[in-house]
Amino acid sequence: MKQLVLALSITTLLIAQRVPLSAQTSNKDTSGPICPMHLEHGKQDPHAAAVEANGDRAMGFAHDKTTHHFLMANDGGAIEVTANDPSDNLDIESIRTHLAQVASMFGNGDYSTPMLVHGAIPPGVTTMKLVKDRISFKFEPINAGGRVRIESSDPIALAAIHDFLRFQITDHQTGDPLVVEPTR
Repeated sequence: MKQLVLALSITTLLIAQRVPLSAQTSNKDTSGPICPMHLEHGKQDPHAAAVEANGDRAMGFAHDKTTHHFLMANDGGAIEVTANDPSDNLDIESIRTHLAQVASMFGNGDYSTPMLVHGAIPPGVTTMKLVKDRISFKFEPINAGGRVRIESSDPIALAAIHDFLRFQITDHQTGDPLVVEPTR
């Protein structure tokens, strides 16, 4: 069983490391065009538009009024969402409600929200469900939003968590590091 879980985790890691064209052509990347029209590609990416629309429905707040970060750490990682306007109490409360629900759902092995948002099972989810008793999810309010800390000391669980977070980074095109950062 452990070999199967490890194989699944390694496979999803390899898949997650492929950066989709939409991430390569994001409007955020102005360091060097891949082609003369590269800024226009991100605007026309139907998958990115679907992820944003599905996310708005699933989260209960607009993606363009918030900032998302998916951060990897040596003990797991974090999902952070903040309101772009720190005085927007309605969005801040919506963010905190949503992330508290996410922490609870993930802790119970329910990953229906990211599956709805992305239209597929994100890498790492299958393994995270299998080892859910080795992963902790904790909601924390932060300035203008909230955070879900995801922690584990189990190497298989950590690989799955990192697979999941890498996928979120690339699919949401957040620009967050695709490597493990020291624990915050």
